[in-house]
Amino acid sequence: MLAGPGVAQAAPQAAPAPTQERVAAAGMTWSLERASNPTADQQDAYNRITAAMNAAVARYNNLSDLGKNIRVRYEPGVPTADGNINGTIRFGSNRSYMTQRTALHEIAHTIGVGTSSGWSRLAGSGTWTGAQATALVRQYDGSGAKLSTGGGHFWPYGLNYENEFSNTAADRHVHIVAAMVRDGL
Repeated sequence: MLAGPGVAQAAPQAAPAPTQERVAAAGMTWSLERASNPTADQQDAYNRITAAMNAAVARYNNLSDLGKNIRVRYEPGVPTADGNINGTIRFGSNRSYMTQRTALHEIAHTIGVGTSSGWSRLAGSGTWTGAQATALVRQYDGSGAKLSTGGGHFWPYGLNYENEFSNTAADRHVHIVAAMVRDGL
């Protein structure tokens, strides 16, 4: 396998939340393992994964100071996609998961959502208990809002399903993951 770096391109811009500052470019990078002589299926997957990852990494870099070196693979046997705290994301052959929404969601797993000891400590009760992410979801959704957790995921703004994606939800996802890291994720 040959590794080729992804080149981040600007994601569609949405206004930041009123009290959120836009953060200068962070250190999130990614690379895609590629076959030296890809099949048509592999090349199509590489093109889709590259577009999804470029958009997701650009969004993370534009809206947070989070850093991670991510290695991406196309593995047709993976049912959907999965991200690991070791920095690996695998996309399966189902093209409906080769999207920015999936890439954002899986990047969160590489950062520690559902995969770190901090997650176990702060999300084990079924509700995120960290102060910063909790304050942020309340800013977005009202004083009674909370971040629910379960199965290694959070909601709202966890981008667990494609129908949850919008530019606003994606921006809020990044802000919440960054707040979770500040909380001790």
